[in-house]
Amino acid sequence: MVRDERQSGTALQKAYSDPAVRAYVRYLRVERNASEHTVRNYLMDIGQFIVSRWGRERGAPFPWGEVDRFAARHFLVLVQQSGRASSTAGRKLSSLRSFYRFMVRGGRVETNPFAGTRGPRRRRGLPRVMTVKEVLALLEAPRRWHAQHPAPRSRWQAAWWEYRCVRDTAILEVLYSTGMRVGELVGFSERAVDFLSGVVVVRGKGRKERLCPLGGPAAEALRRALEGRRAYLEAVGRGGKPPAVFLNRRGGGLSARSVERLIREYSRIAGIGWPVCPHVLRHSFATHMLDNGADLRSVQELLGHAALSTTQIYTHVSVERLKEVYQQAHPRA
Repeated sequence: MVRDERQSGTALQKAYSDPAVRAYVRYLRVERNASEHTVRNYLMDIGQFIVSRWGRERGAPFPWGEVDRFAARHFLVLVQQSGRASSTAGRKLSSLRSFYRFMVRGGRVETNPFAGTRGPRRRRGLPRVMTVKEVLALLEAPRRWHAQHPAPRSRWQAAWWEYRCVRDTAILEVLYSTGMRVGELVGFSERAVDFLSGVVVVRGKGRKERLCPLGGPAAEALRRALEGRRAYLEAVGRGGKPPAVFLNRRGGGLSARSVERLIREYSRIAGIGWPVCPHVLRHSFATHMLDNGADLRSVQELLGHAALSTTQIYTHVSVERLKEVYQQAHPRA
């Protein structure tokens, strides 16, 4: 089975080399109004199917009409054998089912081989959530890293050293303050932030917009990150409009994958005994809001969930935390 880390580039290139896939991408962007993050996930899933079915040597266009339901099931088996979670296997199956639905409507193929393929049953566990103490330690981790690493001598390296600290602090603060997804974080623009009213306009799934309050510490961290960005670009001699709110070392926009890596590293620095990903901050945001009296509808709006049932899982998390406290504190538990 194709591994995302090593062969993601090959899968994406294979998918986009096919004219039918490119037509599907245009459909996703124009008619479905899908975000670039969603489009990339679809391309990745289609590309992985191409590599597993026809190998890396076979070029486009691919014989999509030759794929039958046995090939569809075989791909699902490969995904499961690679140790992927049932939710990941279900997502890949959904991606290919949607792609073939588009192909059938356009008359490119006669049948959808993925239409009757049933995905693995999802074992829906409770999301993992950090304690408030762990969150505070994570928010402090960039400053700890900064204190442990002396300033470089060269001007541009020193500028990067300063900028990295304020940038990463702002990333963590904004994620926890707003509960936004990592794709929403790397995609929002400076114009979306209103420091005066303390809100940020977030464009979520389906490009639906919502307003998220920006807490005082997050707003201050973001201000410092924008100032640090300007100083860093001046130090490296880059003019013009910055390409994103958060920049990488080369001056380009920071990717979602890079944010995931830096949060895992900071969770280690913070002494958290398990690797934290950006979505854990989103889970923690929702759970801590409910723990402190927020109503479910408000949390649903802040998270951008279309259905209340999606948000309700956090009430179960809160109940489980109450049970743990009860077990530890009650003499007759």
